[in-house]
Amino acid sequence: MTDHANSAFTTRPAAIFWDMDGTLTNSEPLWEEATFYLSETLGRRLTPTERLATVGATFEDTLSICAHKAGVTLQPGDNERYRALMFDYVRSLFAQHLEIFPGIPELLDELKGLGMPMIVTTNTERYVADSAIAALGREYFVDTICGDEVPQGKPAPDMYIEAARRVGADPRDCLVFEDSAAGMRAAVDAGCTVIGLPEGDHVAVPEQATEITDLRGSAHRHLKGATAANVHEWFSRLRTD
Repeated sequence: MTDHANSAFTTRPAAIFWDMDGTLTNSEPLWEEATFYLSETLGRRLTPTERLATVGATFEDTLSICAHKAGVTLQPGDNERYRALMFDYVRSLFAQHLEIFPGIPELLDELKGLGMPMIVTTNTERYVADSAIAALGREYFVDTICGDEVPQGKPAPDMYIEAARRVGADPRDCLVFEDSAAGMRAAVDAGCTVIGLPEGDHVAVPEQATEITDLRGSAHRHLKGATAANVHEWFSRLRTD
C-alpha cells in the first residue's frame, strides 16, 4: 500500500485525536532523559529495557516502576515531591530541545483548513504539556486533554471517551494517531479507529490498531509527507475493511 490517495473518498473522520509525545513531537528522548534522572534520584538508574515500561505511562506508574526497581517504599508526600522534581526537569528540557516531527505543522495546517476538529490527547500533565502545545500551535486544536484531567490516564480509555464526548461524536467515527502501546490500547478500548506510529518492533501494537507502515509502506514510520487526502483515505479504508 502507498500514499496514493483516492480523491473520491466518501468517509472522513468526525474528528482526529492526536497523542503528543512521540506522535506530534519528538519528545520521547527528553522523557527518557527525565525518567533516568528520576530513577537515579530514587537510587538506581533504570536500564534501557526497564525504561520502556514507562513509555506512554502516567507519572504515578512511572514513579512506581522507578521506586520498585530501586527498592524504595514510597512515603506520604513522595508522589507530589517527585512529580515536581521530574516535571520541572522536563519543562527545562522542553524549553531547550523540543522538536516537532517533520511534516506535522503542514499536515495540521491543511487539516484545520478543511475544518477537521482535532484534539491533543496526552498523558502528559497540563503543567508540562502546555509549553509543547503552544509550540505546536494551539490554534490547530478545538481542545486539549491532559493526563491529570481524566479519572484514569492511558492505557485506560477515559481520555478518548472524553475527547469523543467533547466533539459530540461516536468514538468509532474518530481517528487516533498514537505511538505507544499504552496509548493505542486506550484508543482501541474507547472504540476509536487507531493508526499506530510505533518507534520500533519492541512496541506491542494491539491487533485492532493499524500500523502506519501497513498504510504507507515499510519506509514510512511516521507522517512526513502525508496529506489530508491521505489521512481521509486511510480512515475510509480502515472503516470499510
